[in-house]
Amino acid sequence: MTTSISMNSNRPYLLRAMYDWISDNGLTPYILVDAAAPGVDVPRSAVKDGRVVLNVAARAVAQLDLGKDFVRFTARFSGVSQSVEVPMSAILAVYAQENGQGMMFPAENQPPPQPGPTAEAIVAKKGPHLRVVK
Repeated sequence: MTTSISMNSNRPYLLRAMYDWISDNGLTPYILVDAAAPGVDVPRSAVKDGRVVLNVAARAVAQLDLGKDFVRFTARFSGVSQSVEVPMSAILAVYAQENGQGMMFPAENQPPPQPGPTAEAIVAKKGPHLRVVK
């Protein structure tokens, strides 16, 4: 018997873990943000094609808060210090700038994908397709 248990989003936990992993390896953590998502407060000059890439390395930002619901920090854009606020649901990916290693996040509030047929079911349906080659 399976019981449906409502759980918090894992996105903030995964974001913090990936941020620490990238930073601990001496690389620069960047986040990719859907700038059109509700609650996103970023400089519009930084937005390209509805998205913005933000350097969130400790040396690039001040007062970084990787919270449960939002990422908040202060950074300089074109020499002007500005506050940035991004809801967790608007974060599309976190990755290392130097090598692209990181994680993309699935869209939230969408139904989970339906499981496809198992490999055994596909083979049983089609039958074996091996042949002897001499």
